[in-house]
Amino acid sequence: MILRAGNCLILEHGNHVVMNIFDVYPLFPIKPARAEGALLWDEEGVEYLDLYGGHAVISIGHSHPHWVSAIQEQVAKLAFYSNSIVNPIQQAYAEKLGEMSCLIDHSLFLCNSGAEANENALKLASFHTGKDEFIAFKGGFHGRTAAAVAVTDNPNLRAPSNETDKVHILEKDLAEVEQKLANGRVAAIIIEAVTGVGGIQIASKAFLEGLSHLSKKYGSLLIMDEVQSGFGRTGAFFGYQSIASISPDLITMAKGMGNGFPIGGLLIHPDIEAKHGLLGTTFGGNHTACAAGLAVLEVLESENLISKAAKMGKWLEERFSRLSFIHEYRGKGLMVGIEMKFAVGGMRRQMLMEDKIFTGSSACLNTLRLLPPLCITEAQLERFEDAFLVKSEQLIDSQQ
Repeated sequence: MILRAGNCLILEHGNHVVMNIFDVYPLFPIKPARAEGALLWDEEGVEYLDLYGGHAVISIGHSHPHWVSAIQEQVAKLAFYSNSIVNPIQQAYAEKLGEMSCLIDHSLFLCNSGAEANENALKLASFHTGKDEFIAFKGGFHGRTAAAVAVTDNPNLRAPSNETDKVHILEKDLAEVEQKLANGRVAAIIIEAVTGVGGIQIASKAFLEGLSHLSKKYGSLLIMDEVQSGFGRTGAFFGYQSIASISPDLITMAKGMGNGFPIGGLLIHPDIEAKHGLLGTTFGGNHTACAAGLAVLEVLESENLISKAAKMGKWLEERFSRLSFIHEYRGKGLMVGIEMKFAVGGMRRQMLMEDKIFTGSSACLNTLRLLPPLCITEAQLERFEDAFLVKSEQLIDSQQ
């Protein structure tokens, strides 16, 4: 028997009541038991195609053997110790990350999640500049910690304690940005080159280069939030690198960084000092997390998954961008938003339940979001294409 007490679901077994999970997520009745590549199987052995990657987390594919082996070997030797000792695997990870991102002159701070990365970036920007205001943009999502929520454009996520007149959430308008910067109090501008939750909105080259210029002009820092768009998803290592030739002051990352093992990070431009005690974390950069992260980088490189993401993105665009019932196709690599001329909630639910395909939604109700593992195959995308065309026709007929 299931009881409800406030926001809690309580499972009752005879005379025993046991603790259950806090009821905050709308759940599909699917229980994945195992996964490989871009496929999952539930407890009954039913196969699902994963085009969502658990919120863009699965980068190199579920249960990749090199990733599994790296974690197993590290856990068998030393799973964890704190950052009070030298950790050689951290340095190995930093060197490989610098090489693959072409940012070898930057410093790396390791943490556990995207929200934590953004929180530390905002904090570091304020300490470095001595300023206390921030600029963010409508449609952005930067996490659920205090400062990260304050710069997120979603009032449903802000508690009274998050409300602040220190944050300016603007349209993507350079004149408006400069007007706010002119007060001399803005510590940083934070932006996603490609929004995730915001429906795959891609910042223009001119806008990103304009932000870079204005931040330098007024003594503010530019924070590039690459939590969802990083690690090859857009067909470049970081999303901004596929759009503009700029050098952000701070770059935040997580999600695809660990392929499912919790790890986040902050890349820091060499002009910004790293002072002892300014940033800190208990679990961030632990031995197992770094082993998982290093394995991700090695697979991205050895299997050419970044260039493959670019190729598969072009394949999707060619197939979907000209369909009459699509309002707009937006995408970089395998970070894709398909905006329909009707709400896609029904399509997403039907695909999950009937066609056994995981897709994502976004803050834009008409936009279907695709964030598959970068190892996705053309045949698997064709499976989605077939289901997509059928479901689109069904939804159009039902609304006429």
